[in-house]
Amino acid sequence: MPSEFDSGLLVGLLIGEGHFGGDGRQPQVTLRMHSRHRALFEWLVHTFPGGRLFGPYFHDGRDYLQWMARGNFLRDTLVPLLDAHLTEELDQHAYGRYQEMKGRYHRRLTVPPMTTAATSPGQVTPAGMARGSAGIADHSPGTADARHDAPPVARPPVPG
Repeated sequence: MPSEFDSGLLVGLLIGEGHFGGDGRQPQVTLRMHSRHRALFEWLVHTFPGGRLFGPYFHDGRDYLQWMARGNFLRDTLVPLLDAHLTEELDQHAYGRYQEMKGRYHRRLTVPPMTTAATSPGQVTPAGMARGSAGIADHSPGTADARHDAPPVARPPVPG
């Protein structure tokens, strides 16, 4: 369980260096820094094990690591932490970017309600999906969405 110090350090890192956004399908919070900060990233992975570390990357003379929070970890752990500590008074710019991400991806960042008896369209089934809806992505452990390694979507070639 992260300490208050751990939580504060993470919030501070995200305010100063983080990106609040998504890939068009799902939200993500990304922290990208030079590889010389490897020890900090290793602490982050150990302290907040729901995020994933990628890299090192070497691109255009840059040498960096990237930590990402998506899926259940973002929704169930990081969003409540940021909701509690990232305020407009603390940092208006970061708060605005965070709120924009939450607005854009609100369906992915809300835990669906659970009921036991749903029989008509619009009601919620025991699995947490509204009948007649297109559905909610599977964020359970072991799914591609939860592991952040879904294969790329094949796109048809552009005529030209």
